[in-house]
Formats: sequence, C-alpha cells, structure tokens
Amino acid sequence: MDKSLNSLDWSLVQAFLAVAETGSLSAAARHLSTSQPTLGRQIKAIEAQLGAELFRRQPRGFALTQTGADLIGPAKAMRDAVQQITLTAAGQQARLEGTVRVTASVATSAMHLPPIIANIRRLEPQIAIELVPSDDTRNLYYREADIAVRMYRPTQLDLITQHIGEIPLGVYAAHSYLADRGTPKSLGDLQEHDFVGYDSNTSIIEGFAETGIKVDRDYFKTRCDDNIAYWELVRAGCGIGFAQSNVGDNDPAVAEIDLGISLPTLPIWLTAHEAMRQTPRIRRVWELLAEGLKPLVS
Repeated sequence: MDKSLNSLDWSLVQAFLAVAETGSLSAAARHLSTSQPTLGRQIKAIEAQLGAELFRRQPRGFALTQTGADLIGPAKAMRDAVQQITLTAAGQQARLEGTVRVTASVATSAMHLPPIIANIRRLEPQIAIELVPSDDTRNLYYREADIAVRMYRPTQLDLITQHIGEIPLGVYAAHSYLADRGTPKSLGDLQEHDFVGYDSNTSIIEGFAETGIKVDRDYFKTRCDDNIAYWELVRAGCGIGFAQSNVGDNDPAVAEIDLGISLPTLPIWLTAHEAMRQTPRIRRVWELLAEGLKPLVS
C-alpha cells in the first residue's frame, strides 16, 4: 500500500465528504465553518494524495467522478469511526460540570422543560444547559444533542432509552366557546360543533376514525400543526381541541369535555447515546429530567 494512504488526513476526508454531500464549495465551506479557498486547497490536496480526480468541476458546482462515488462509503465509515472516538473520549469525562445539550419538541420545550431546567440549574450550578426546541429528530450520534426527550421510543442502535410514562390526553374547549355553542355531551353531538385540527398532521383524523367517526381535513375549520399555536387557538375559542391533561387541566381559560370515550396516551422517553450516558454531568441531568417529567405522566 502507498505510504501516503496510511497518513491520509481526516480533515481532507471531511472536506471531500462535505463537498460531495452539498455539491458546492460554498455550501461545504458554510457547513464546515471554513473558507472556500481553504476547502478548495483541501480538495486538491486529497486528489493529489490519492492520485485520482474525485470531482468534475461544473458551472453550478461539483459532481463526483466514479472514483469519488466509490470512496463515499469508506469516507462515511471513517467519519463514523472519528465520531465514535470523540463520543467515547467525551464519555470518560469525570467532572460534574460543563454543558449538556437537551433537545425536545417545541411544545415540550416551551410548556414543560423551563421549570425542570431551572431546578437543574439550582441544584447543579456548574452544569450549563443548552435547550434545542425542535420537532425534527435530532441525531444523538453526531452530538447535535446529548439527551433527547421523545414522544416515541427511538430504535437506533447505540442509544439508551428510559420510558418515563404515559401522558394522558383530554378534550377541551374555551369557556367562551362553550358559552356560545353549548357543551357536547356525547359523540353524537360533535357534528354541531367546531374542532381545531392539524394542517398536515393526520393524527387527529386517525383518532376520530378509531372512534367510528369518519372525517377529513375540511371538517376542521381552523387548522395548525404547531402545537403551541394550536393550543392558543383552542384557548381563544376557535373550537374544541385536544391537549395533554397536565396542560388543559391547569389552564383557567378552558374546560374539559367528557365525551365518554377513552383517548390514547402520549408516551415520553429519555434518550442518549450509550457512550455519553455514563458521563457524570449527562447522567446527572438525565436523572433530574426524569424526576421532573414524572409528574406529567399517569
């Protein structure tokens, strides 16, 4: 084997992957927080070291040559190995201080986590908390977050999970809505009422179907996928809506409606990469998150 291949610099491989995955020097430079000239030099360097052309320069970017395409798999494997080294090393840090990055849905981040995080800060003042509200799945493997609060059980390999419990759901409407339209007493009364629904999310429609009521998107005259804005629409009197019981029961603007049906529950899980879970600061934040979330579940 060529000795130059034994000393292949990871930064050059990282530059190659960034350009291959983004298709341009400018996008890859933004992704790596570097400059285009530096990235251009790195691409020339790895091509020179490998003795092969990896990209075809085009007016609108870079296209992989066949050699470049063949190297994508091994390069990604190298990236995974580097990430695993980083995770394992970070997992050995023994100090109960530093930063822990927590991700959760926007609604959970806004409605539930602030008082829990305030308690963590009081108990562990040397631990800084970064909260990442996101309804997208964050990749724990690549350190976009240390701990995730999920409303489903993650199934990725190398992840540790803890089922905190099940959050009960309820049916609610604003007092102003009920004063104007009356209170439905059964499922049969629902055709005379307005519901706040989701825009593209189909979970409420599917829930209606499970009770034997067939509705479509147009049944909901007010629609919104953002759960915080959704709840504000219910509170304002736009119609009947659904919410976590711990939210609806503690909101003086609404009243619960008993339709005599059993609603599904919402599972809540804590998740972390197994290599990071043993880091003392992450383990401590995990324990305090679990303790703070337990009052939400049945």
